[in-house]
Amino acid sequence: MLKSLYIKNYALISKLEVDFHSGFSVITGETGAGKSIILGALSLILGQRADSKSIKAGENKCVIEGFFDVRNYDLKSFCESRDIDYDAQSFVLRREITSEGKSRAFINDTPATLANLKELGEKLIDIHSQHKNLLLGDNNFQLEVLDLLSGSGDVLKEYQTSFKEYKKAERLLQDLLETAQSNKNEEEFIRFQHEALAEALLKDGEQEELEQELALLTHSEEIKSVLFKAYALLSDSEQSIVGNLKEAMQSIQSISAIYPNASEIAGRLESAYLDMKDLSPAIERTAESIEFSPERLEFITSRLDLIYGLQQKHRVSSIKELIELFHFFQEKLSNIDSLDEKIMSAKKQVEATETKMLALAKTLSEKRLKSKSSIEKTLIEKIASLGMPNVRFECEITPKKFPDSSGGDNLRFLFSANKNVPLQPVSEVASGGEISRVMLCIKSLIAHVTNLPTIIFDEIDTGVSGEVADKMGRIMQEFGDNKQVMAITHLPQIASKGDHHYFVYKSDDEQTSNTSIKLLTKEERTQELAQMLSGADITEAAMENAKVMLQTNKKLAD
Repeated sequence: MLKSLYIKNYALISKLEVDFHSGFSVITGETGAGKSIILGALSLILGQRADSKSIKAGENKCVIEGFFDVRNYDLKSFCESRDIDYDAQSFVLRREITSEGKSRAFINDTPATLANLKELGEKLIDIHSQHKNLLLGDNNFQLEVLDLLSGSGDVLKEYQTSFKEYKKAERLLQDLLETAQSNKNEEEFIRFQHEALAEALLKDGEQEELEQELALLTHSEEIKSVLFKAYALLSDSEQSIVGNLKEAMQSIQSISAIYPNASEIAGRLESAYLDMKDLSPAIERTAESIEFSPERLEFITSRLDLIYGLQQKHRVSSIKELIELFHFFQEKLSNIDSLDEKIMSAKKQVEATETKMLALAKTLSEKRLKSKSSIEKTLIEKIASLGMPNVRFECEITPKKFPDSSGGDNLRFLFSANKNVPLQPVSEVASGGEISRVMLCIKSLIAHVTNLPTIIFDEIDTGVSGEVADKMGRIMQEFGDNKQVMAITHLPQIASKGDHHYFVYKSDDEQTSNTSIKLLTKEERTQELAQMLSGADITEAAMENAKVMLQTNKKLAD
């Protein structure tokens, strides 16, 4: 429950501190005093978006803090999963907004995202403002109400898990089918490219070898001529290098007896002579081995033309890249060939998850239909007690063409407040006051089957008065028996039912207006009720009437 609220520099509020209590509390005040401002500040610590214009004029920052008793809530896992400091007894939610538009949120002094603040806020407080009456015409809200009152929560949760599995399987199948269609459009092209590369029988390093051999064949005559010339110069002439080396060696050897250094020179000449003597026949053999082959030249030229053509076609520069491309096409074709098997498996998965999902949708529908009559009966009894004796209410359930995330049912709340008036969708025919009463009754039923958080009703009594207002007050009073309930109201019939009465007022000075709130004493409360009954001029009759109203409220402590 909300224990206290602190607001500083927000709208018309300079500084406001207020403690709240369990049970049923009412909040009253003149129109424009600032009740909505306080509610707006509270909404900020519940995760609503902020506007720097909300900061009090002339100030740089506003701060809102809410202190909550959370002993009845299991919030440990929420905190642990978000790395927030956990306190099993109390929580502090804080929001700071600067005039530059910056906003910071804290949970137990731990910085928090707005999403976390909003998620936590939904676990702590339910603010029912007038615009939420519009939910009465929303199909999702109606189904949520029906499922809460029929106890279908576990079945719904299981169904939604199954529905997600079905949609996931369906998306996978659709992706595979789209891939198959895309592959079908390019499969012929891929196969053609793959076959061309496969037929080429490419080998890494082949291009360099062929280019080298092509150069040899193209210049074979020139090479052969040069080699024979070299052989001739070495051995095959009268003045051959080998013969001259031999003669020079012998001449030097002849003077070795009279010139000691001649032996070293002769040795070097002998070494050169032996090298040239061995090299000469090798050159001759090499020259004789080189033969020009037109057939081989044609093969190499054709092979290189094929390689160059493939490289140009695929915009690569090496055989290695062509081989990698071949393996890429090969893998893609393998995937294409195995896609039919994957599609068949995906279809079976879709069928299996759909069967499970439809079975759960049927169970959910049966549970809804089974509880439909008792819910209608209970609601009619509650609504009739609020000044609509001829009310009729029906939960019209019809099947959807195909289930969605909420199940296989369409639901409409049909309503008629008068005899001989046909049932029509409640949002289309009910007046504002009638919708308020219907929503209060629905909230009343929900409160008995769920652990609703603190509930704040913001002028839910709009459009009602007199005895109806009194009965609405008693329903809210019953809410307060086991949870914290607050009601912002202009009706004395409801204000008199509160266990606690808060008064919002605005004070003016020469420079600014300021909104404040205070808890009324018994005497102040009598005065406020009398003013609500008679207006600005409080009559003695109004005072007596206010006392009677408060005395009638058996829950009010002396």
